[in-house]
Amino acid sequence: MLSKLFSFHAPSAKEPAPKPDERTALGALMVRVAKSDRNYKFEEISAIDRLLARFFGLNPIEAAKLRALCEKIEANAPATDEFAQIIREHVDFQHRIEAHEALCEVMLADGSATVEELEIINRSREALGLSEADCAAARDRVTA
Repeated sequence: MLSKLFSFHAPSAKEPAPKPDERTALGALMVRVAKSDRNYKFEEISAIDRLLARFFGLNPIEAAKLRALCEKIEANAPATDEFAQIIREHVDFQHRIEAHEALCEVMLADGSATVEELEIINRSREALGLSEADCAAARDRVTA
């Protein structure tokens, strides 16, 4: 009898994460930057929510739900370069600069930049088709 009760409440099979689009690819990249140092802090989560809300015109609840989806996609996801490639294919140059700026904001949300975070930022920048010169002003805005 107990086995029937426990089997009734057993978790169902895990749903596969949806295929990322440009919105979820950006969110997943932000999550990946934040998690890269193995210390996913409240400040980084808040920054991701704020950036998703700003970029996509979402309220705080919608932004948090999108971040949760992005976390799921990031956990089951393709390589960093593939996320950036999705963005590159669907987003114009100026918005790719803004995406790079968002990644830098997330990296600095907890007050420090780690080697792991910088590595993902640089790989993403290259995959976004941006040069260091393209991104210099974006970095200056974030660090100012």
